[in-house]
Amino acid sequence: MTAAPATQETTGATGTGRPVWTSRAGVPFPDLVPRDRRRAWVAAGVCPDTDLFSLFTAHVREHSDREALVDDAGVLSYAALDTEVRRIATVFEQAGLRAGDVVALRLPNGRDAVAAELAVYAIGAVALPLPPGGDDRDLRALLTRSRARGAVLTGAPQTRGVVDLPHLQTLFVPGPGEGRAQGLHATRPPASRRRPHRPADPYGPARILVSSGTEAEPKMVAYSHHALAGGRARYVRALHPDSSVPPRHLVLVPLASSFGSLGTPVTLATLGGTLIVQSVFDAEDALRLVAEHRPTHLFAVPTMLRRLADLPSQADEDTSSLRVLVSSGAALPAATADACLRRFARPVVTVYGSSDGVNCHTAGECLPPGDSVGTPDPTVARIRITGPDGTSLATGHTGQIEARGPMTPMCYVNAPELDARYRTSEGWVRTGDLGRLDEHGRLHVLGRLKRIVIRGGLNISLAEVERELGSHPAVAEAVCVPVPDPTLGERLCACVRPAPGTPTPTLSDLTTHLLNRGLARRKLPELLLVVQEMPLGPTGKICHRTLAARASRHRVPDRSAGG
Repeated sequence: MTAAPATQETTGATGTGRPVWTSRAGVPFPDLVPRDRRRAWVAAGVCPDTDLFSLFTAHVREHSDREALVDDAGVLSYAALDTEVRRIATVFEQAGLRAGDVVALRLPNGRDAVAAELAVYAIGAVALPLPPGGDDRDLRALLTRSRARGAVLTGAPQTRGVVDLPHLQTLFVPGPGEGRAQGLHATRPPASRRRPHRPADPYGPARILVSSGTEAEPKMVAYSHHALAGGRARYVRALHPDSSVPPRHLVLVPLASSFGSLGTPVTLATLGGTLIVQSVFDAEDALRLVAEHRPTHLFAVPTMLRRLADLPSQADEDTSSLRVLVSSGAALPAATADACLRRFARPVVTVYGSSDGVNCHTAGECLPPGDSVGTPDPTVARIRITGPDGTSLATGHTGQIEARGPMTPMCYVNAPELDARYRTSEGWVRTGDLGRLDEHGRLHVLGRLKRIVIRGGLNISLAEVERELGSHPAVAEAVCVPVPDPTLGERLCACVRPAPGTPTPTLSDLTTHLLNRGLARRKLPELLLVVQEMPLGPTGKICHRTLAARASRHRVPDRSAGG
């Protein structure tokens, strides 16, 4: 059952003179980073010149008894996980899936999601993990644009909505089969002790990351084996000053998310560590996992971290195994960082990153972080600041953040219009974020280019107001959203969750605080929405759309803020 070659590579198919990998369904994957730069990163040892499944099997040989995965069902060793991966790979191949196919995966965190993703790599195919949530329209759009030949979905309701897609050859569901979908566990074909494996081209695509973004439908970003096992893994390595201790990562975000991609392809396939997950986030259960399974690192979005920090300490609680908490997915409020430091006596490392291919983090910083997100690591992603015409700006100047380095993805999937908008001719990623580099080389993220309120023709940065609101002692979390206004176009609404044990702040309390912090009067919120719990999206991040809808219905107007 040797896999067919996974790479059909041509040159100049996009008119750029760069290699183009093409899926069996005919979708081109041009690498927008010049090949000589990719080769230089391999030559420098930044990117291992092999595929993800070969890296995983090397760990199986080296430490087969090490714990690989802890999930709701228990513990799997590397040997046990490898057996399950090879079984699913055989199921895939018996269903006609081959190297060069795109295989979509929508599964909750756990052994099925992990083993299925590794099985995709085992047959030389490309994994398309789909974050939880989203509607049937998004699912059809993603499967159609990627021309996925196979999909593993959670159940019959999802499969019924996509069975008519012409390129979708095979559907699977966990457990026994349902309707036209085969059961991932319906049969147990024998797995040979040494199933033949033809390594995939490490320059070719391995995993597609899905970004909610701001487009009409989610964006898909193709990452090569090099970018995942090299650049993306390298930022995770930087969190481990003692490389002699195997990493144990408690990952509370969905493994299918951009942040969660540090799980299967990095923690397991590349680093050979232990991955600890929950099928659904639960703060109290997360602390139980810390005590019982002794993770060295905990990865979560800020809202999850705040919920952990707000839990009262138990007399017999043991969180001593944790070396650091890692936050990404959204800006980390200073109040949340302080609450975590008080609760766990551990620092919080902030990671600025996205599925589009940008990364910077505060691990190993020797200077007080202030409001910076750290010093860019060129072995992960080099950062530059550019003006409206695309030219690089000098230190201290504000402009768009652009990134390029070993973790830079190949391209957007089957979306040349997105490549034209967000990538330069030399492969730099245009992030759409505003930022500056200070005199120490540290990056300061100042917000989204388009995340603003336009009030009577004046642009107000939501991130700036949120940052200052977060410094109020009675505010646990703060999010600002625009609310339509018939006169001014939009007004700014502050949505806040009060800190436990503090009086609920009024709009006047907040605006006074903002004025004392030096915020201009024209930037003050004019509406207030108090919530007891922030609404979360599928990836655990705060859902701004839900807040904006609620703010439009339930809002307290400011009778004093000036116009």
